[in-house]
Amino acid sequence: MDVRITKLPEAIAPETALAGVIRVMIVDDSLTVRTVLSRIISGDPVMHIVATAGSAESALLQLTKNAVDVILLDLEMPGMGGMEALPKILERARDAQVLVVSSLTRDGAEHTLNALSMGAADTMLKPRPGGFDDAYRACLLGKIRALGGYDGTEGDLPQVKVAEPGLTYRASAGKKQPQVLAFGASTGGIHAFNIILRGLPDSFRLPILVTQHLPQSFIPVFARQIEGISGRPAQIACDGAEIRPGEIMVASGMGHMTVKRQGDRAFTMISNEPATSGCMPSVDPMLRSLASAYDGHVLAVILSGMGRDGVLGAEDLAAAGGTIMAQDAASSAVWGMPGAVAKAGIASTVLPPDELIGAILRAVGTR
Repeated sequence: MDVRITKLPEAIAPETALAGVIRVMIVDDSLTVRTVLSRIISGDPVMHIVATAGSAESALLQLTKNAVDVILLDLEMPGMGGMEALPKILERARDAQVLVVSSLTRDGAEHTLNALSMGAADTMLKPRPGGFDDAYRACLLGKIRALGGYDGTEGDLPQVKVAEPGLTYRASAGKKQPQVLAFGASTGGIHAFNIILRGLPDSFRLPILVTQHLPQSFIPVFARQIEGISGRPAQIACDGAEIRPGEIMVASGMGHMTVKRQGDRAFTMISNEPATSGCMPSVDPMLRSLASAYDGHVLAVILSGMGRDGVLGAEDLAAAGGTIMAQDAASSAVWGMPGAVAKAGIASTVLPPDELIGAILRAVGTR
């Protein structure tokens, strides 16, 4: 991509009518990055840049003047910095989704996952010079469209983020007592998952499995963070890793986490078979294998995320007598994955994360 660098105004006044348009703010201390991102975003007919800022302080000021749907936030900036500013940005722009633009180094993973835990919705690689190619453009615009209420396809109408009028999604709970708790999540799911983990009491001893869509290099950091948050041992799934009560098993970024049974013990296996969703790792293989290995004695919770990953595995689990719960639309960054199971009529409970805690404890009989 041939990009000429020209100075942009630090604030671009919004148009008088922006109905159906995603309003975007770019926050980065690099003029080059702001310019390139602005050119990419401005070329999309459903997006409009309402403000740019070279510092977190400037971004907070801009948010007093502009309504924003999606904020692209750099974490490493002079002064306040993106991490320090994030809680203030989320408070000031309550209806906006934050897309963290960061590097995929070890330090970048630590900072980015901290931001996702605090409420940022998604992460995006900040490429080196010359890396803003067509593939990067497509990925960036797809993420912004999803966070702004579109499904990422050219010409499509906005998604309905709230539950559709007349939608019946409360299925009856599964008939079998859960012996394991499984989570599937993607965009916006880390924040919701952490809320639930913090709310589970020490008396909750069911093993916990989680498939979270993340870059492979982020998985070890993610495992360490949820171990600290939950106070439970957490390990990354591999062939032959035993699933134990009171512990958390995290899907590796190198393959799908599946489960097999040997007598009274259960073990994880890694599969590289293509998943229908195209995700790696995918939630579907985890839920399908759990339905078989545990004969349906499973409680699955589908949290915020793009796409439909998890719905096929959840259907198999529900058919085996398992229980499915989903995050509600209002609290989801993107109501794709949880919305899919809700609309399929297999979710017995559709609630925000803080209320899902009580639903989970009631389902497994833990006070």
